[in-house]
Amino acid sequence: MARVLIVGCGCRGRTLGRALVVRGHAVRGTTRSAVTAAGAEWEALGIEAFVGDPDRVATLAPALEHVSVACVLLGSATGSPSSLEALHGSRLEMLLTRMIDSTVRGIVYEAAGTVGDLLLAGGAALVRATCHDSLIPYELMGVDPADIDRWLQTALEAVEGVLSGQATERGAISESPGPNTPA
Repeated sequence: MARVLIVGCGCRGRTLGRALVVRGHAVRGTTRSAVTAAGAEWEALGIEAFVGDPDRVATLAPALEHVSVACVLLGSATGSPSSLEALHGSRLEMLLTRMIDSTVRGIVYEAAGTVGDLLLAGGAALVRATCHDSLIPYELMGVDPADIDRWLQTALEAVEGVLSGQATERGAISESPGPNTPA
């Protein structure tokens, strides 16, 4: 059993969280809303709600405690172009830095969605470089999140892949497909 953190635990994140709970994992999901976190839905799914905002990386730092795998599911985040650029750029870089100085030993990054291919490719490159340099297994999910069944299966395989050390880039990622678990 592993503790999995889902950053961006919206509808798809909660679907993934529930499937991970069924598989025996402990799941913590982030939400920006204290009202949402206090609702009974998350508890009914077996997901520990954590109030934190990826736009304010320091608010997510306590959520990393005792986490083995972090899933960054922000491929369909909304906001201004500059906020989305920061979310998949400088803020992602800060979050990754915090993750490598924590108990996190695997990262799953949603590299497909409505944000835009250029921003997602940039985020994927940050994850790839940070994890490679830090010898941390990672997964880049290039599956269209609109295909929820395929997306969920891919996300489950991604989590299991980083846990087993058999990580691969899943879906259509434009750069260097293939194994990415550092040697």
